[in-house]
Amino acid sequence: MLNTTDPLVLSGPPDSAALRRAATPLTVTVDEAARARLDRGRRLFDGLRHTGGTARPIYGATTGFGALVGYAGRPDEADQCDNTLAHLGAGQGPDLPHEICRASLLLRTWSLAQGYSGVSAEVVDRLAAMFATTFSPAVPRYGSVGASGDLIPLAYATQALRGRGHAYLDGRRMAADEALAAAGLLPLALDGRDALALVNGTSVTTAALALARDSVRDAHRSLTALTCLLTDILGCDPGFLDRDLLRAYGHPGAADTGARMRRALTGTVPSGTRPLQEPYSIRCSPQLLGAAEDALRYVDAVVAADLGGVSDNPLFFPDDEEKGKVVHGGNFFGQPAAFAADLLASVIAQLGNLAERQLDLLTDPARNGGLPPMLATAPGLQHGLQGVQLAATAFVAEIRRNATPAGMQSLPTNLHNQDVVPFGTQAALRSYDMAELLGLLTGSLAVGLRQAVHVGGRRPTAPRCADLFDALTEAIPPVEPDRSLDADVRAAARLVAAYELP
Repeated sequence: MLNTTDPLVLSGPPDSAALRRAATPLTVTVDEAARARLDRGRRLFDGLRHTGGTARPIYGATTGFGALVGYAGRPDEADQCDNTLAHLGAGQGPDLPHEICRASLLLRTWSLAQGYSGVSAEVVDRLAAMFATTFSPAVPRYGSVGASGDLIPLAYATQALRGRGHAYLDGRRMAADEALAAAGLLPLALDGRDALALVNGTSVTTAALALARDSVRDAHRSLTALTCLLTDILGCDPGFLDRDLLRAYGHPGAADTGARMRRALTGTVPSGTRPLQEPYSIRCSPQLLGAAEDALRYVDAVVAADLGGVSDNPLFFPDDEEKGKVVHGGNFFGQPAAFAADLLASVIAQLGNLAERQLDLLTDPARNGGLPPMLATAPGLQHGLQGVQLAATAFVAEIRRNATPAGMQSLPTNLHNQDVVPFGTQAALRSYDMAELLGLLTGSLAVGLRQAVHVGGRRPTAPRCADLFDALTEAIPPVEPDRSLDADVRAAARLVAAYELP
C-alpha cells in the first residue's frame, strides 16, 4: 500500500484512494509505456489529418463543435483551441470543492495518457506537474448535462490551466494567471484536438461519484457497527442475525453483513427484558444493510469501469506506425455513472432513514428500555439529545428531497444534437452532497449511543462493541450539562468511519 508521500505513477488507472490523495500536493509521473502510447496516438492524429495531402475532417480539429459540426473550424491551431473553449464559459453557481476539481483532473490525465485521444505528451506532462502544487481551478457547479462529457466544468478547468479565469492556490481564490505564476507552472498551450480532449469526457462526474461512493461506504460500515452497539446496549437478543435465517433469505449482501454483525456481537449477553421481536430498525437491519451492500457492489463496478475507461470523442486507434483509424462515437456519455449515482442516492436515503429511526428509538423512553426521554440527565432541566434529534430529522428531509433520480430526466439540447442526455454530473454531485449528510447522521447516532450509557444504559457486553464504545467515550464527553453538540457529531462521524468491523 502506498504512503501518502509516494509518487503516483500513471501506469494504470487511479483508484479512489488516489483521487483523495490528489486533493493535496502529490507527485504524479508518466511512465515510459504511457509516453509511448501518447506519441503513437499523436502521430496517428497528425497523419490522419493530412492523408494523401488532403485535410481529413476530424471533429473538433477541423470542424465546429456540437450542433455546428457541419461548419469549418478555424484554420489556426491556437484559434481553434479558443474556438473550443470560449463558448463554454457559461457555468454558474458556487465553485466545486477542490477535492472534486483536482480528482477530476487526475482522471482526465489518466484518460489522455492511455493514448487514444491523440493529444500531445506535453499536455499530460503539464497536467502531471500541476499536482505537485496546491493549484486548483475555480469551476462553477452548474452547467453540465454530462452528455458530451462535462464540457462546461472541464472548460473552466482547462482555461484556468491556460491562465484564464480564476483558480485557487493554497486555498486562496485569485486570477488564474497569478496562481500559475505563484505555483511555478507554465500556462498550457493547446491546439484544437488538445483542447477538445480536455473537455470532452466525464471526469467530473466520475470523480464526484467515486468520492461519494467512498463516503457512503464509510457510512455503511459505521452504521453496521453502530447497529451492533445499539443492539448490545439495549440488551437485544441477536437471533435476528442467525446464519441459517439469513442464508434462507437468499441475498448475498444480507448474509455477508449478518456475518460481520455476528462477529461484532460475539460475547453479547441478552438482557432478557426486551420484546420477542425488536422493531424493524433493529430486527431487519441485516436485510436493509445487506441490500445496501448489494447495491454498493454495483456502484463499485461502475466506478471501476469509469476509472479505467477512456471518455473522449473522437478516439484514435493505431494498428501500427503508419496505419490506424479515427472513430467518432459517444464514449463521453455519462449514463452508467448517472444510473449508479441515482442508485447511490437511494442507498443514502434508506441508510439515513435507518440511522434517524435508531436515534429516535434510543431517545424514546417507551422503547429504549426505560432510559430518560431525549437521554437527558434531568429532563426539563437538561435536554440531552433533543437538538441533535431535531437536526437529524432535518438531515433526513434534505436527503429525501434530493433523492429524485436524475439519470432519466433527459432534456434535448444543442439543436437536438444532444437529443438524449444522462445528467450524470448532477446525479453524482448531488450524491456527493447527500453522502456528507449521511455521515452526520451516523455521527448523531454515535453521540446518542455514547450518551445512553451515561444516563443509565448498560455498558456493552460484547468485547468488540465495548472497544467501539470506549473509543467514543474517550472522544465525546457526556452531555451534562447541555452544550452545543455540532462539533461532537462531526468528531463521532469521523471516529466511526475509521472503525473496522471484524
